[in-house]
Amino acid sequence: MRIEKAKRIEQIPPYLFAEIDKKKEEMRQKGVDLIDLGIGDPDLPTPKLIIERLKRAAENPRNHRYPSYEGMIEFRRAVAQWYQRRFRVSLDPEREVFSLIGSKEGIAHIPLAFVNPGDFVLVPSPGYPVYRVSTIFAGGIPYFLPLRKENGFLPKLSEVPEEVAEKAKLLFINYPNNPTAAVAERPFFEEVVAFARRYEIIVCHDAAYSEIAFNGYRPVSFLEAEGAKEVGIEFHSLSKTFNMTGWRIGFAVGHSEIVSGLGRVKTNIDSGLFQAIQEAGTEALNRLDTPLPEIIKIYERRRDVMVKGLREIGLEVDWPKASFYLWIQVPRGYSSTQFATLLLEQGGIVATPGNGFGDDGEGYIRMALTVDETKLREAIERLKRIKF
Repeated sequence: MRIEKAKRIEQIPPYLFAEIDKKKEEMRQKGVDLIDLGIGDPDLPTPKLIIERLKRAAENPRNHRYPSYEGMIEFRRAVAQWYQRRFRVSLDPEREVFSLIGSKEGIAHIPLAFVNPGDFVLVPSPGYPVYRVSTIFAGGIPYFLPLRKENGFLPKLSEVPEEVAEKAKLLFINYPNNPTAAVAERPFFEEVVAFARRYEIIVCHDAAYSEIAFNGYRPVSFLEAEGAKEVGIEFHSLSKTFNMTGWRIGFAVGHSEIVSGLGRVKTNIDSGLFQAIQEAGTEALNRLDTPLPEIIKIYERRRDVMVKGLREIGLEVDWPKASFYLWIQVPRGYSSTQFATLLLEQGGIVATPGNGFGDDGEGYIRMALTVDETKLREAIERLKRIKF
């Protein structure tokens, strides 16, 4: 029997991190002791009170049945209350909040609700690969917005051709940014709102890293900009905020019709989020102040170790104000993939080539601060022994 994949599958490359996992396994088979700075998966444990709430909730038989599609009202109220405390943004928990099986799932599904074949979707480059892939799955055309260092890794919306903007349905943005660690302030979000209003584009802001910020810096929400809720939706996750990547819990908030459109897709694709996890998420949002100070202190120390070490070696890297990523320029004469391969093969260090996040990521690698300080110091020592 001849197995033929759908054209949409043929259009997309293998998922970046799945490919990195293959290379890691090859090196492990050779006996290499890897220091994995590739994937942004926190190594720190989930706070104990969240785990205890899950244990209790898992024993409750009412949570063993199908959950509600849109999410438990208790969880959605907790989200709305957290937004009010954290950003001073008011949300209706019944109409403007929707639970997600992790923010990645919501980001992947929203083009299915609003994008028709042939529509443009404005996608940052470099950017989280799911923005582009979800656009292709919906039959849309990704139009890439270069994120350049000279512009603070913010897209220049004025460079979008009129004919593209008029046919665009969605605009993806993401601050604090993955992979560049750049941040955006309210004036940029106000510019986005004006652009979205002019061309009737839905703004999808991925705010997964808003609670990982350093030295007292507090990232703003897109929804804090005047008029933002009239044009957009914000995706959030408990993954990075509370070290819950494996739990798969997030939420979308914003314009009620946009939230409803996403919900209509989801109700036909999944059956909601396990209620015991929603109860644990409610506990996290209600009981813990964000950002969690003990987590931030650990990441700050790790950042300081790596940035100082990398600069001493001669690599160019900015001092990030937020996220747990370092966006590092590769030395002259190397491509992103060549340099990442050199680090892996000669140092046993896993880094992500920047071009895996889009063509405009070429010339960079990304490292994640998701291993302990001892390992990071060892990574610096290994780097010192590599000739490049």
